[in-house]
Amino acid sequence: MINVVVVEDNDAIREGLKLLIDGTDGYSCIGSYPRCDLMLKNLAKLNPDVLLMDIGLPGMNGIEGIKKAKEIIPELTILVLTVYEENDLVFDALCAGACGYLVKKTPPSKLLEAILEAYQGGAPMSAHIARKVIDFFQHKKQVFPQKPQSILTPREKEILAGLVEGNSFKAIADSLFISIETVRFHFRNIYKKLHVHSQSEAVAKAIKEGIV
Repeated sequence: MINVVVVEDNDAIREGLKLLIDGTDGYSCIGSYPRCDLMLKNLAKLNPDVLLMDIGLPGMNGIEGIKKAKEIIPELTILVLTVYEENDLVFDALCAGACGYLVKKTPPSKLLEAILEAYQGGAPMSAHIARKVIDFFQHKKQVFPQKPQSILTPREKEILAGLVEGNSFKAIADSLFISIETVRFHFRNIYKKLHVHSQSEAVAKAIKEGIV
C-alpha cells in the first residue's frame, strides 16, 4: 500500500485527487490539506510514502513547504503537481527536494503511474516539463563550468541523463541493456562524485551545472 498525502488549495481538485487515490487498489490517501502549515503539523505522525504537493498555495508556497517537509522527514518522496511550468519553479522544486514534477493536466492513470514510480525510486516528470529541463541544460550548460569532482564517465552521464528525463531505474537499465543492480552501482558512484545524497539532488546538480 502506497500512503499518499495531498496538499492542494482547490477544494474540487483536492477531493478529486483523494477519490482517485483511495479508489485505486494499492493506494491510500491518508491526509489532504489546503495549506502547507496544516500538512507540516501532521507530517511526522502520518509519515506518508509520497507527498503530492502543489506550488501556488496560500500562505507558505509549495517550494518552502517542500524544504520544511524534508527537514521533518529527510527521506520523504515529494512529487509536485501544479499548473506552473516556469523553468525557475521547476528547478527550485527539484533543488528543494522534489523527486518529480507533473502538470495538473496529467491524465489520472499517468498520475498514479508517477506516484508508483516515485515510490519505487524514480523521478517522474510530465513530458513537456522533461523537455523544458533538457532544453534548459543543453542551452545553459556552458554557463556552469564543470568542477573536476563533478566529471562523470560516459556511462554515468548516460544513466544520470536518463534520470533527468524522468525515467525509472528499470527503464534506464532496459534502455542501456544492463541490470538494475548495475544502474544502482553507478548511482552510488555518481552520488560520491557529485557530493549528493538523493536522486533529486543529483538531478538538480546535473541541470544547474550542465553536467549531463
